[in-house]
Amino acid sequence: MKEYDLFVPLYHNDGTPDEVSGLAAALAGALLRPDIYRDEIVIYRVLTSKPRAARRFLLQLKAELKRELRQEEILIVERDVDTV
Repeated sequence: MKEYDLFVPLYHNDGTPDEVSGLAAALAGALLRPDIYRDEIVIYRVLTSKPRAARRFLLQLKAELKRELRQEEILIVERDVDTV
C-alpha cells in the first residue's frame, strides 16, 4: 500500500488568496536554498492499493495545480505503508 501527502498552498506566490483551496490551513515552512519561505497549506493524504494509477493521476494533478495556482512547485510525498 502507498500513502501520498499532497501539500497545496492557500496563497499564490504573490500573496493573493488561491480560489481553489478554501479549506482549513496549516502553517508550514520550507527550506529552499539559503532562504526560508513560509506558506499556509492544506495537506491532502491519500492511501491506495493502486500506486501506478495514483502516481499517474497525482503527476497530472501536480502539473495542473502548478499552472492554476501559479506555483513554482507543489510537493507530493510518496511512502510505503502497512495497515493494521
